[in-house]
Amino acid sequence: MQSAEDAKRKLDLLEDNQMDSGVESFQSLMKDDPFIKTDQDSTSEPSEARDKLTITSTEERLDSAYGSSSLNVESLSEIIGGCNISKSKDDSAENTECSEHEENLLTTITEDGDTVLHLAIIHEDEHFANQLVQLFPKDVLDIQNNLYQTPLHLATYLSLSSVVRALVESGASLELQDQEGNTPLHVACEQGQAKCATEMTRDVSPSKLGSVLETQNWRGLTCLHLATVNRQHCLMKLLMKKGADLNIQEGTSGKTALHLAVELHDAISVTLLLNKGADMDAAMFNGCTPLHLAVGRQDAAIANLLCQSGADKMLRNMEDETALDLADGNDDILALFPFDDIQIQGRSVVGGPF
Repeated sequence: MQSAEDAKRKLDLLEDNQMDSGVESFQSLMKDDPFIKTDQDSTSEPSEARDKLTITSTEERLDSAYGSSSLNVESLSEIIGGCNISKSKDDSAENTECSEHEENLLTTITEDGDTVLHLAIIHEDEHFANQLVQLFPKDVLDIQNNLYQTPLHLATYLSLSSVVRALVESGASLELQDQEGNTPLHVACEQGQAKCATEMTRDVSPSKLGSVLETQNWRGLTCLHLATVNRQHCLMKLLMKKGADLNIQEGTSGKTALHLAVELHDAISVTLLLNKGADMDAAMFNGCTPLHLAVGRQDAAIANLLCQSGADKMLRNMEDETALDLADGNDDILALFPFDDIQIQGRSVVGGPF
């Protein structure tokens, strides 16, 4: 006959084996899911454990390198599961057929700050990304990751113009800046993404677009400055057409887009800017005009363009120098300054023995 003590031990063991089976099953399911991270040592209640769930990549950071393969299109399919976005026959409202588990996944943020929409864009899956744009409310579309990149920043980096169009049509912000101070339009101008820039500016009101065009990144550069520095002539034309201020100064030395074009010896950009009415006599913080820069860099061709457009040859910078003072004996440049009576150190400027 079993003792009372033995019977009690068996009863306790049976109860231990049966207790909290639902929680253990849930934890087992989460452990098998490579996209879910759980606190294995947590003793919290089931509801608290669910709150701590977060999507995470199993290896390295995804949104900066664009080269990680720890997630791929197939795994994104598993994340989104059977979520189906369709139009109702009775009206145009969007209907979603997602389980509670899938909805939690779609609204969870990785420890790097990415939503599933960020990840879909990073992996260049335009179909999934466009579905998610339809599914997510505007506030979610504007979530910035740890690098302050929105989905619109990433779609622009990766030249996903259809996703850019969908995001803009759904009201995604054009004004948010990433960790370098760049708006999505800055990114397009720096990367030469003309199609993306066109989608961002197509149906935007002039007042809303105007603030974006005037925004400077942390280096003090506007979209027009970046397009000029990167010799993106098509983008320069687009920005001019949309009303970009041609004479706005960058924040470090006060250069306009024309100064930058002259520094690059980019005659095409110089011509574009002059033809659109850029101020040829605009002064940097040190007083130098574009003509000072052209002459100082011994660029006779661009100096001639500026002179032919009516640049003032007698303006002085903060060193009290005119452009002529910087000619350094360059005959082609000196020929642009036909003043026979001007002498430097007792010698005639034109035709004198230098």
